[in-house]
Amino acid sequence: MPAAASDHPDGTADAATSVTTDEPADFASLGLHPALLQALDDLGYEEPTPIQRRAIPPLLAGRDLLGQAATGTGKTAAFALPILQLLADRAEPDDRPAALVLVPTRELAMQVSQAVHRYGRRLEARVLPVYGGQPIRHQLRALARGVDVVVATPGRAVDHLARGTLDLEALGVVVLDEADEMLDMGFAEDLESILSQTPDTHQTMLFSATMPGRIAGMSKRHLDDPVRVTLGAAGAGEAGQPDIRQLAYVVTRATKPAALGRVLDVEAPEAAIVFCGTRTEVDDLTDTMNGRGYRAEALHGGMDQEQRDRVMERLRNQTADLLVATDVAARGLDIDHLTHVINYDVPSAPESYVHRIGRVGRAGREGVAITLVEPRQHRLVKAIERHTRRKMDIDRIPTVADLHARRMELTRANLREALLDEQSTDRFRAVVESLSDEFDLVDIALAAVRVAHESLAGEDDAQELPEVSLRNEGGGGGKPPRGGSGKPSKGGRPSSSERGGDMARLFVSAGRQAGIRPADLVGAIAGESSVSGREIGAIEITRNFSLVEVPVAKADEIITALKHSTIKGRKVKVRHDQKR
Repeated sequence: MPAAASDHPDGTADAATSVTTDEPADFASLGLHPALLQALDDLGYEEPTPIQRRAIPPLLAGRDLLGQAATGTGKTAAFALPILQLLADRAEPDDRPAALVLVPTRELAMQVSQAVHRYGRRLEARVLPVYGGQPIRHQLRALARGVDVVVATPGRAVDHLARGTLDLEALGVVVLDEADEMLDMGFAEDLESILSQTPDTHQTMLFSATMPGRIAGMSKRHLDDPVRVTLGAAGAGEAGQPDIRQLAYVVTRATKPAALGRVLDVEAPEAAIVFCGTRTEVDDLTDTMNGRGYRAEALHGGMDQEQRDRVMERLRNQTADLLVATDVAARGLDIDHLTHVINYDVPSAPESYVHRIGRVGRAGREGVAITLVEPRQHRLVKAIERHTRRKMDIDRIPTVADLHARRMELTRANLREALLDEQSTDRFRAVVESLSDEFDLVDIALAAVRVAHESLAGEDDAQELPEVSLRNEGGGGGKPPRGGSGKPSKGGRPSSSERGGDMARLFVSAGRQAGIRPADLVGAIAGESSVSGREIGAIEITRNFSLVEVPVAKADEIITALKHSTIKGRKVKVRHDQKR
């Protein structure tokens, strides 16, 4: 429902009501159903996070809500628990969905669905994730049997509405989770279409890590006098906010793999995500880090769901300690023991930086966000600093001496741990005793320490990495220079000459007759591959087919990814355009 509030002078958001009441100290004080309190206790939840304390009471009172919070602040429970309370309070059973949660990616759809299922287990809540890239038959059967909560990507929700298989007439709640990401991925038209088909009386919750003007406009159109809950930018250091140490290292592109290894060796993270820009870069870097002795796993849009599930299982079981991933593949990931986020490339959009680093520094623990910056990327760093209102500390790459000192600390710690555990060394007693007739015990110990210490050494230990600094000059970052005539290309997107870089043109076997719009193509490509909406070039839609410009390096990945998905509910053929 449209809000009656007026715009802020700065255009950031409408003047929503703020929460100023005393915040509940525990879950029992929130007024939740006993079955939900028991489920939270079963899961080991002890106290609500700041966003849960501020959001749940007004949501239980039926208010609309506009929430600004980064990943990792507990916002899923903040909207899931009020939804489940609504189910518990239903006067009569109903097989139609009571709540619709819209999310940008299939990974997030699965994660949110699993979370809602866990919280609602004692209420026997029926939760269904609905997304592309999986057979639609399972979804059709589940919807026909009856579902309480649907967690969907916008494109697949539109498909089901077109088929008449998603009934919104009994809907009490609509949630837009990571709304800024959905808009960035080209889902604006789909969201408007979905929201136009919801009942006038439903409650709306909108969550976004950032609040650009487009979010303000959506809030005005669809939220009715919303309560606004704002936790601020990630790393802001406010009470209850993620405690994130942010720093950057300036390196040349050629020395990036060695620099990353050096930084990880010194930081010694419990678990880390390294973000890369392309699928090829993810695979190459994963091989490099495994060769360096890290238990690294790759995650990108070219992997099928079984491969992704396997990777996530290894991370959660802590049989892997380093995830190398693209932005799209890693969206919505929740790794409790994550301590470090590393930007192998500087994100071109400050919002992406906020999303990435929001995965660490949870529950009051310190997290570390590290960015590898190339000398000419001064503008990108400044854009991030303006957006986060926090200066990024520029540090020097650890030297060989730094690395040796750190490894000496690790050697000492490992030996101390072994000495405290007598049983772990007993089986080596015969080795020491056999050598003691020939060598002094101190010399044997020194040799053992040397062997242990050298086992930690890498191939590049003796070589210093070159020191470089940021260059504050033109062409150092931001958008590539525009060329061509300056006229907009078909589909309202920049042409390949305007975007810069090598582009390939893909043929898609569906056009206007199938109801295909540019947003459908952008959403499908961005949702199923590692390509972001910003990387997609000109789009031309004819009656029976469409042509889409994409980066040459990612064309084959997109073709493979779309083989197993649908666009507007139909299977399509995607191949290189033969007339390019």
